[in-house]
This record gives sequence, C-alpha cells and structure tokens, in this order.
Amino acid sequence: MKITALETLHADAGWYTISFVKLSTDEGLVGWSEYRTDAGNAGLTAVIEGLGRLLVGADPRQIEQIDALLRARTRQAPGGLNSQAVAALLNALFDVKAHALGVPVSALFGGQVRTRIPLYWSHCGSYRLRHAQVLGVEPVRTLDDIVRLGAEVRQRGFGALKASILLDDQGQLRSFGPGFGWSPGFPELNVDRQVLQSVDQLLAAFREGAGNDVMLMLDANCHFRPEGAWQIARAVAPHDLTWLEIDLPEPAALAAVRRAGHCPVASCEAVYGRRALRSYLDLQAVDVAIIDVNWNGFLEAVKMASLADSYDVNVATHSYGGCLGECISAQFAAAVPNLRIMEIDVDHVPWAREFVTHPPVIEDGVLVLSDRPGWGTGINEEAVRAYPPARR
Repeated sequence: MKITALETLHADAGWYTISFVKLSTDEGLVGWSEYRTDAGNAGLTAVIEGLGRLLVGADPRQIEQIDALLRARTRQAPGGLNSQAVAALLNALFDVKAHALGVPVSALFGGQVRTRIPLYWSHCGSYRLRHAQVLGVEPVRTLDDIVRLGAEVRQRGFGALKASILLDDQGQLRSFGPGFGWSPGFPELNVDRQVLQSVDQLLAAFREGAGNDVMLMLDANCHFRPEGAWQIARAVAPHDLTWLEIDLPEPAALAAVRRAGHCPVASCEAVYGRRALRSYLDLQAVDVAIIDVNWNGFLEAVKMASLADSYDVNVATHSYGGCLGECISAQFAAAVPNLRIMEIDVDHVPWAREFVTHPPVIEDGVLVLSDRPGWGTGINEEAVRAYPPARR
C-alpha cells in the first residue's frame, strides 16, 4: 500500500475554521485527521502540506518510521507548528492503518481499557456568552444564567463541567483573556480583587445550579504569572474543585503553586512531547497531566500517557475542535489505563455534526465508544464543502 495524495479541506465552524487532512492510498483507503489554525498557529496548513509531500509514495502502515523521518526533518524547529503538523499527518496514517486491519485505532495499542468514557462539559458558559446567536441557544449574560446552565449540565447527565474565568462587571458577565492578548490585564498578567471576587461568584453560581454531585473545574489558562496563579488557587479552595487548570511555562513555578495545597492542579495541554512533559513530572508539578492528542499526535500522546503513568499521574484529554477531533481523543481515552476524564465541547454550531459521518454518541454525560474501524467516523466531504470558511 502506498500514499498517493494529501489534501486539506476547510469549513466554517461558527467562530473558527475547522480543517481536515485527507490521505489517499493506491488501495482506495482514506485516512482523516482534524486541526484548526486560530490558536496562535496561523500557517499550519502550509506546514502540513509541505511535510506531507514527504509521505507520498510511502507505506502508510509504517508509522514509527514516518514519525522518525518527520521529527528528523523538523529537528531544528521542534514543537509548535511543526509538532502540530506532524501530529495531523500521523493521525491520518493511523486512520488508514486501522481501516486496513478493520479495527478501531485503540485496538492498535492493546485494545480498549474502557468503552464508556467519562466526560466533562468544557468551555461551560464561555461559548454561550460570546457565541449564543450562532449556537442558537439562550445567551449567558449574568450569574443567574450561570445557575441555570449549571442545572442544565446536571439535568443532561454530565458529571463534571469546566468553566473559564468570566468577570462580573456591574451585573453583566464579560470574557477574560489577558494571557491571549484580547482583554485588559495584558501584558502584565496581574491578578486583582475584581478577578478574585468574580471567580468566587462564578464558582458559587455553578455549584448552586449543578449541585454537589457535579465536579467543578476552573481553567485559568495562561492569564497569570505564578503570583497570580497562587492567589487564584487560594481563592477557589472553598469550592472543592476537582482541579484548577493553570498553564505556566516554568514547571518549578507550577510545582510551587501545587505544593501550597489549595486544590489539585492540572496542566500541560500546550506541552509538546515526552521530553517537555518529563520536567513537569520530575518536579511533581501536576495532579493531572492534560494531553492534546490532535496537537501531539496519537503515537506521541500514548507515549506521554505511559510516561505519566510511570510517575503515578493520571491524564486527561484536551479538546479544542470539532467532532472528528473528539472521536480521536475518545480512542486515546479508551486505550490508556491512567485516564482521569475526557474533555468535550457540548456547544457546537448546529451544522458541525454534519461534517462527520458518525458524530460522537453521548449517553447521560458519558461517551459511548464506537467499534467501527479507525476513528469510528469519516468526513462528509459534501457537507464540509457546503460551509466554506468565513472571512474573519
């Protein structure tokens, strides 16, 4: 079997563009993967297409060999765009290989440890604050709306939710994103009393609506330096969080926040590869290591999970895309023994599920793993082409 062509396809997903890699072979098998290019990674498509030319003529089943070649060709600029490009290409290769064998991708890694994947509702409130109209849902504007949303999470059977920080500005909620450069507080990344009070009120509102049986997480992202992260950790302590998610580039600083003991700490979603992850594990900086399968690639992600397991640390998935990406994450979550929980976005634009032939199946807040080959789904090219990317 030989790879004959690589193509990238793109579609409008409401507030972002969703993209797919299609690998074709001389035996008629096709492999798919997913990526997106609005997370500080503009130009990723060009990198994928450039590296993808190295795959034409190769046997798509020789994935370790191809991985070694792609890592060697990008050795002088590891991480970032190159890592995400390699990941997208390798994920499509796994889809081809699994289809050739007639098995799910997780079967290539020892089979499924679990077929029902525990989930948490991610970006809970944030998307309804910013994108309610395109989602076709009632907007989130106030803390009372947060209470109602928490109740919806519980009523729909989800056992956990994760919120980002939302500021209460004279009774109206607004987004908070200084670490990404799109709200006040950039570039200093200092914490202030309004932030601390807003975090306290937000979590109290979610707890009121969701009840005591729903796990709460807060994502502080990269919005604070270690001093601010420590203060946020202290502020959330009374709310019995399952974890506080903090992205700090210095493992020792994150370890100091964790040692303060205010609450469990999760991190590492933007860490690429085992070598970078090892520093966080050596310093005991995290209770849960978050791994992005679509940014690292399935092969490296499993190796990262195995490394974390050797430190007695559980892993969670990072999900930041569409339904195919969620199916890829689900195969990872099924295969690794040391899973904590899987992240999923419940709030997608109404047409997003049309892009895949078999959307993820969720029953009472749990993802039911598909037993179909590959990722358990393919791409509906007709639907993708029916929603061309919007200019933003």
